Amino acid sequence: MTEVSDAELKKVIADFLDMGLVENIVAMFRREPKYYAWAGELLNDSRFQVRLGVSVLFEELRDAQPGQVDLATPSLLALLHAVPPLPAYVRGEAVSVLAIIGSAAAMDGVRAMAVDPDPLVAEVAMDVLGEGV
Repeated sequence: MTEVSDAELKKVIADFLDMGLVENIVAMFRREPKYYAWAGELLNDSRFQVRLGVSVLFEELRDAQPGQVDLATPSLLALLHAVPPLPAYVRGEAVSVLAIIGSAAAMDGVRAMAVDPDPLVAEVAMDVLGEGV
């Protein structure tokens, strides 16, 4: 039997999220906590449906496995501080998912983005923090 590489598995997860099959991915994450560390890579996908799927995935996982979701925080924080900076839409999505996670470390990342030089990212962070216009 052939073993599937992590790269192939990440592609399958992203493709499933793109197709709206979030429940399948929730089940995978519940069985294998190492997948949480892939959240940043998944969120950096060029497909809007994949990025939306990551948000839905973490809403579901937050309810199903609240003690596990913070495992994704380091990979999401890395998106916020990538050099060169990632596009504002990716960083804004990362802020949103960090807010869903809601841990102290995740919310520290959200607060830091409230002063991001890109107004889109700063607005997302301020809205999440309840300081939006």
